[in-house]
Amino acid sequence: MTMHTNLRGKWVAGAAATGLAALALSGCGSLSESSSSSSAAGGGPCEGVEAGSVDTKALDGVTVKVGSKEFDEQLVLGQLTIKMMCAAGATVKDETNTKGSTQTRKKLIDGVSDVVWEYTGTGWINYLGHTKPISDPQAQYDAVKKEDLAKNKLVWGPLAPFNNTYAFAVTDEFGKKHNLETHSDMAAYIKANPDSTVCVESEFAARPDGYPGFKKTYGITGGKLKSLGTGVVYTQLDKGNCDFGEIFTTDGRLAALGLQILDDDKGYFPLYNGVTVTRADFDKAHPEMLEVLKPLADVLDTETMTQLNKKISSDGLPADKIAEDYLTEKGFLK
Repeated sequence: MTMHTNLRGKWVAGAAATGLAALALSGCGSLSESSSSSSAAGGGPCEGVEAGSVDTKALDGVTVKVGSKEFDEQLVLGQLTIKMMCAAGATVKDETNTKGSTQTRKKLIDGVSDVVWEYTGTGWINYLGHTKPISDPQAQYDAVKKEDLAKNKLVWGPLAPFNNTYAFAVTDEFGKKHNLETHSDMAAYIKANPDSTVCVESEFAARPDGYPGFKKTYGITGGKLKSLGTGVVYTQLDKGNCDFGEIFTTDGRLAALGLQILDDDKGYFPLYNGVTVTRADFDKAHPEMLEVLKPLADVLDTETMTQLNKKISSDGLPADKIAEDYLTEKGFLK
């Protein structure tokens, strides 16, 4: 079984005056060293791909270089995109598994890749430098789409429903026993049970825009805070050593361990909806690419991404196999 950390982002210095998060651009390592390309008939990432509902002529004769970051969710998203491009008749070059957001975005801007999956909160806060996120998903998407095009000539494609943000979770049994559904419920429980244990990653515990800001927003004054290493929160929560644990909302371990996400009913955490992003010049030359990807974006909700992430993070299945199976199940492939 493989277990990888969600490196979509982590809390960093320079917090906004609003107390809301700024995310680190994870890693600045080397670019991916290997890539492969092919059409459906020529082996490589397109080998064996047979279109279902995808128009096989939509990208006929077009070469598409698909990028991604290096963590599990991004690897799955990258392979989903590759298979969709293959089904649409493109010659595909695999530029996935790049270390860090900065390098992944640089490859897109420089033309090393043509399409990547990005997150609205990452675009708004990290790339465009805003300190206050927008709480409505559509409004946040519209704002980052407009500004990134104007400033960086990047086109944000269709908005997917899934939101890979921060939250607190409980075990399913604990949640049902105490009727816990929201962060406000969590605050009320801690007030009534001041010995409750709240587990968070070490950096999240100290940052003013991490747990301190969360406590202030929800009026939490009690509880015992336990700082743990990255990724340990999930297993300690499952073992009953934490009453509440800080998590990422699409992490595959949530499904594997049967953990229940509490709703961020006061909207403290930024939104991180997934979106495909390409350059304006590529979109102008090949507008069909984002059209091909829209039906895929439409079906990727948070529950779906959690289940897909479980297959790679907990079950150890390869990302290309997960992608092919899912696209076949949804009828995009045969």
